[in-house]
Amino acid sequence: MSLTSTYVLNDGNKIPVVGFGTWQTPDGEIAKHSVLKALEVGNRHIDTAAAYQNEGSVGAAITESGIPRAELYITTKLANPIGTYEAAVQAIDDSLKALGTDYIDLYLIHWPTPIAFREDWATRNVDCWRAMEEAVAAGKIKTIGVSNFLPHHLEKLFETATIKPAVNQIYLNPSDQQVELVAFNQKYGMLSEAYSPLGTGNILEIKALQELADAHNKSIAQIVLRWSLQKGFLPLPKSVTDSRIVENSLLFDFELSAEEMKQIDQLQGVAGSALNPDEASF
Repeated sequence: MSLTSTYVLNDGNKIPVVGFGTWQTPDGEIAKHSVLKALEVGNRHIDTAAAYQNEGSVGAAITESGIPRAELYITTKLANPIGTYEAAVQAIDDSLKALGTDYIDLYLIHWPTPIAFREDWATRNVDCWRAMEEAVAAGKIKTIGVSNFLPHHLEKLFETATIKPAVNQIYLNPSDQQVELVAFNQKYGMLSEAYSPLGTGNILEIKALQELADAHNKSIAQIVLRWSLQKGFLPLPKSVTDSRIVENSLLFDFELSAEEMKQIDQLQGVAGSALNPDEASF
């Protein structure tokens, strides 16, 4: 495996097994530089969102890199204030323009129950999904999926969706493994993407992980990202520090044993739990 190895999604499209995340990365030179560095070390999958307000910088970095568009994989997301079919159509075009590309590889509904639409979140998602399906037919998007969706959100979407979600991007790390949700994703052929794959800072302080890192001559972050890959997840590490961007790319010259994987599995709950989309004030 390498940074350019791929998973095959339920729509037949391929997606690189690691993505470079840009959540909380400031727009402007910081975002542009970090994406350029990620591309330089071999990342080809860049994950952004309209809500991150850095799509323009991501697009500028992609253009400046000179890497052919066909070799790149770009993910972005529908922002929470968007709640109608018409607004979703416009949002897709806005993201295409900001990114400076003719198509988006993966487009996700960022949140299932934004507070502005909490009284009728299911209708909102159906309407936005219809716009996304039409964008697939028009060639503007290759693959569509969701983020932060729980089973009951997905079940409502399944009632009307012509195209089933290929990805569910969720908060997923050794402390918050969301076992039931991951099993649901697998049952319906959805890849589980792991945002914040390193969890909170508490994970990096765990003695057992330091012992594993020492045994493999790796960092704790590399151990946790390798765990994510061996679980069949797609981790999205993010950093604005060059040395960590390099470090997070070096995941393919070692392997965790079954016993080591089990040891990490036992860290469930050590650093808190995931947000509940039905309760969060987004």
